[in-house]
Amino acid sequence: MTEREARKELMRRALEISPTVHVGKDGLKDSVFEEVSAQLKKNRLIKIRVLANAEDDAAGTAEELASRTNGVVVDVRGGVVVMTDSRTWRSLCEKKF
Repeated sequence: MTEREARKELMRRALEISPTVHVGKDGLKDSVFEEVSAQLKKNRLIKIRVLANAEDDAAGTAEELASRTNGVVVDVRGGVVVMTDSRTWRSLCEKKF
């Protein structure tokens, strides 16, 4: 499966979930990184809402979260970030039909 197909599959799965982490005006603190790491380990696919009053935009926040939590940014639309863990991403990209 190519990266594009893996991204489409994960976005299809993400339609059914709601954002579980919210990043607000306080920005990215250690507690946010810990919560994202814990949820990625447990759920493997999460949504993060970046509120309008946050310090950084959604794309910048997504890249920072991905680099510090060993996750992969699947998509950023508006203020919503869809992330998965690197293990799930690798297994979907290497999947052969």
